[in-house]
Amino acid sequence: MKKVLMAVIAVALVAMAGAAMAADTTTVAVSATVVGTCKFTAGGAIPFGNLDPSVGTNQTPAVTQPTFWCTKGASYTITDDLGLHVSAGIRRMVHASLSEYIPYSFTYTAAGTGAGPASVLTMNIASTVLGTDYANASAGVYSDTVTLTIAP
Repeated sequence: MKKVLMAVIAVALVAMAGAAMAADTTTVAVSATVVGTCKFTAGGAIPFGNLDPSVGTNQTPAVTQPTFWCTKGASYTITDDLGLHVSAGIRRMVHASLSEYIPYSFTYTAAGTGAGPASVLTMNIASTVLGTDYANASAGVYSDTVTLTIAP
């Protein structure tokens, strides 16, 4: 009887050990999200230079264009604050020491799709001062600052 009991216990232990050593599997989900990002790589400048009221022609300077990149496939939008001296939606440069202004235009393409950081894009700003807008302006330096914002 003892031998039978010992045999039953041995079989039970072997059965439990086999169950404890059984293999199993599971899965692990792996994911990531690439965020749309846009970054300016260089600012720009609009040098109207010397405006001669005796000539009175419209001035359209060669603009130093801002450059930027956006994540590949990300749609972007560029906006601006209309400048520091905007009045009733009109962009204006202010005289350095007088309360006089010269209006100017400032246009650019405001939307597109990025191609990644290795594909730098150029803004292509166009700007003009009309001869009639500086014909009666006081002599001196005029300036403004426009802040651009780009968002994916």
